[in-house]
Amino acid sequence: MAKIDVKDLTGAVKGSIELSDEIFGIEPNEVAMSTVVRNQLANRRQGTQKTKTRSEVSGGGKRPYRQKGTGRARHGSTRSAQYVGGGIIFGPNPRSYSYTVPKKIKRLALKSALSSKVASEKMIVIENMDLDEVKTATVAKALKAIGAGNSSLIVLEGVNKNAELSARNIKDVKTALVNTINVMDILKYDSFVATKAAVEKIEEVYK
Repeated sequence: MAKIDVKDLTGAVKGSIELSDEIFGIEPNEVAMSTVVRNQLANRRQGTQKTKTRSEVSGGGKRPYRQKGTGRARHGSTRSAQYVGGGIIFGPNPRSYSYTVPKKIKRLALKSALSSKVASEKMIVIENMDLDEVKTATVAKALKAIGAGNSSLIVLEGVNKNAELSARNIKDVKTALVNTINVMDILKYDSFVATKAAVEKIEEVYK
């Protein structure tokens, strides 16, 4: 089992915690992580793009010129695709881009993402995020003190309004609960900051 220091909000080491190899110590599977991230991006797509076909654009009820005798190509409507303002052939239509990924792949990807943070020493464990008041400067100062990177994902064990509101206005910082963490956020943010209770809950939920 890997052992990692537990710090307080001033950056002082207050102890250590052993991380489960099953969750935080596996060999990261890049294929699984890529699969899940692409799935998350696809599921976010609105899929509302739409172009009009020749039957949907306005105008063109009358033949633009007579069928024969002009020497020009015959046309029956100005709504056909070769005319400016005509319909689009084989254009996009509204559709859902979402698809499902097997649960085992999702779980493997999450464990891989967490393990990659531990392996790259980008995981930081703190005692708690108990704040007396909502104050952005307090969280910003704490992140700097504990050695968090340019961007941080702060994982809390439960709802913590003071911490969530204090961190909300800091650029490239996001808070999440144990049951809402996802592969893309873990990989996107430079540092993975979690409370000790959150780490224990992650090991309990995702074992």
